[in-house]
Amino acid sequence: MPEQTEKPQARKIKLEDQASKTRHTITIDGQKIDYTATAGTMALKSQEGEAQASIFYVAYTRDQIEDRRQRPITFSFNGGPGSSSVWLHLGLLGPQRVALTNPDGHPLPPPFKLVENTSSLLDETDLVFIDPVSTGYSRAATEDKAKTFHNFEKDIESVGEFIRLTTTRLKRWASPKYLIGESYGTTRAAGLANFMQERYGLYLNGIMLISSILNFQTARFTPGNDLPYILVLPTLTAAAWFHNKLAPDLRQDLRKTLDEVEAFARTEYAAALFRGASLPANERAAIAQQLARYTGLSPQYVEQANLRINVSRFTKELLRDQRQTVGRLDTRFTGADRDAAGEQFEFDPSLATITGPYTAALNDYVRRQLKFKSDLPYEILTNRVQPWDYGKFQNQYVDVAESLRKAICQNPALRVFVANGYYDLATPYFATEYTFDHLGLEPALQKNISMAYYQAGHMIYIHEPSLIRLKKHLAAFVQNN
Repeated sequence: MPEQTEKPQARKIKLEDQASKTRHTITIDGQKIDYTATAGTMALKSQEGEAQASIFYVAYTRDQIEDRRQRPITFSFNGGPGSSSVWLHLGLLGPQRVALTNPDGHPLPPPFKLVENTSSLLDETDLVFIDPVSTGYSRAATEDKAKTFHNFEKDIESVGEFIRLTTTRLKRWASPKYLIGESYGTTRAAGLANFMQERYGLYLNGIMLISSILNFQTARFTPGNDLPYILVLPTLTAAAWFHNKLAPDLRQDLRKTLDEVEAFARTEYAAALFRGASLPANERAAIAQQLARYTGLSPQYVEQANLRINVSRFTKELLRDQRQTVGRLDTRFTGADRDAAGEQFEFDPSLATITGPYTAALNDYVRRQLKFKSDLPYEILTNRVQPWDYGKFQNQYVDVAESLRKAICQNPALRVFVANGYYDLATPYFATEYTFDHLGLEPALQKNISMAYYQAGHMIYIHEPSLIRLKKHLAAFVQNN
């Protein structure tokens, strides 16, 4: 018999609480604000006291506050799954932000740098940025243990436990409490609102959703699911409008044009897709002509696409005659592929534009200014969480809209603010409107939901005019406790 060998033990990572505190000053709207920054890790332990994972976080608390029960605290995270909190941290909320060359959002050439963020929300609320397990510097004890955190339910449980512990240790149970998430972070936020109420009795004052997706059926271009084609159409129009691909009469006023396209999507277009193969040829041709008019594509292409324009194809097709692609996260950005005749772009130019600046800025900032030292790679946007396990949503579309509805019904004081970018193909604004229109809230609770729109993409804040407007909207939302 062959000699038996022992299975090698999985290498364990040392998990412990550690923190680096530094003090800083920022001026926002002419007001000098002294604050303490804490960068550290918090160990999440089993009931038996064994460390399962450590969560990396950066927290900012305003100094010289006599009664913190009156001071709001906001917990922030991004999405992915697999994204760290860097985007909201160094793009929108934190006291430092990535420097850009112009208001449209293009970065400086490397080496990149940070500038004081005069649009930070620190004047209104303390801030805690959370990196879920396997993102940022957050790690599980072993690789096998990490897989258990790459799960819809476990992700919510672990982030929820971190929020509970932080709220308890900082003595903030009596403070107004908020969540802010972006992209899949909005999915997490909606799930967390209900989870925190039911598991810990922790009721929130508000949730801020940046580029929201709660019902994945609205954004999954799968055979038999016509809904995304209807809901993405206004965003395709916005992209064509930005790149001068529309007829002159549609170029005059973006909002007026979008109103027209939305009406068409709800009526003639939705009815045409519902008819399927029974749609008469003359009506089909008329719909193709209208779609071509609203998207900047040719009627022939629309016909060949069976009246259904897929986002991944659109990013390649819109500027094909110029040998350029447009971004998925932000259609204002363009790139070039080796193969101009290909069907899908090689990379998302809007993501490529921001990845380098945010990565370099974060790594320098954490060690140089926040004095936190780690030799681990800071996982900005990682595939290490894949395949992501959607748990109870297997074989169906992920939908946390019902979780949010339950949370609001049980806590009528819970308010929700939703920020939408017109040029965002990842989470189209019309899809978000559809989701909230079908939330099922009683009329008296509809007032809890508010929305705003920006001439930007998925990362709204990289467009400086939108950053300034968004800050005002978020500040007003937090002030209305």
